[in-house]
Amino acid sequence: MTGRFRREALLQIALIGGGLIVLLPFAWVVSAGFRTQISLLMGEFWFTPVLSAFNEVLFSKTSDYLLNVQNSAIVGLASTALCLVAATLGAWSLHRMRWPRWWVHLLLLWALLLQMIPPVALAGGWFVMARAVGLDNTLTGLVLAHATLNLPMALWMMGVFVRDVPQELVEAARLDGASTPTLLRRVVLPLVAPGLAASGVLCFVFSWNEFAAALNLSMRQTATVPVAIAKFAQEFEIRYVQMAAAASLSAVPALLLLLVAQRWIVKGLTLGAVK
Repeated sequence: MTGRFRREALLQIALIGGGLIVLLPFAWVVSAGFRTQISLLMGEFWFTPVLSAFNEVLFSKTSDYLLNVQNSAIVGLASTALCLVAATLGAWSLHRMRWPRWWVHLLLLWALLLQMIPPVALAGGWFVMARAVGLDNTLTGLVLAHATLNLPMALWMMGVFVRDVPQELVEAARLDGASTPTLLRRVVLPLVAPGLAASGVLCFVFSWNEFAAALNLSMRQTATVPVAIAKFAQEFEIRYVQMAAAASLSAVPALLLLLVAQRWIVKGLTLGAVK
């Protein structure tokens, strides 16, 4: 009993330590948003909280932060929807149609390699292509770029769920005369709903936080939240408290989504790991 208690105590201490490593930097950023610039630069431990940084970020006439939030929401939702549709159909095609196995493995490997490429390495090419077709400085160009970035991950995740759809249900639906669109809508989609939720949340969060493509493909009217935060670092001044306030506000939507869909994310990431 003593040895078991000791192991559990060590496990709890390790988990608490890991949680503190993750939470303390975030807590410091949030607290910096409630400081003044002088208080932050002087490194004061005790300070009087003020809302001036948040007021400036949200309500200043020179701030476009609310527009940036709107742009991020539009790009995130549109690119996520595009990813889910393409990933679901792609996963069904790869795992349920008569493709050669080597072709399936080759395509999944290519998707994995694409996921490993840093977005900044693709940003220059995207800018040239978007400018050539008139999509630079547009939300459409950002949607397509973010969908390209997140599609490999969504394809891998949806492939796990599509493979687990019982073949008996598919064959029964076929015998009843169901077409492929009807089969997908009434049989497959309800069964892969956890995968759609997990993939959707991750795609939205990654799109919300993406910086390299947004910086290259947008200007003031189409900039997203990460680009807006970076603009507080100006040539002759870094507005630390405004940057911290904007970063704190930007984390709220992602945190709410992660809390709501936490169990679906865990299931989507771990399903198939143990059989």
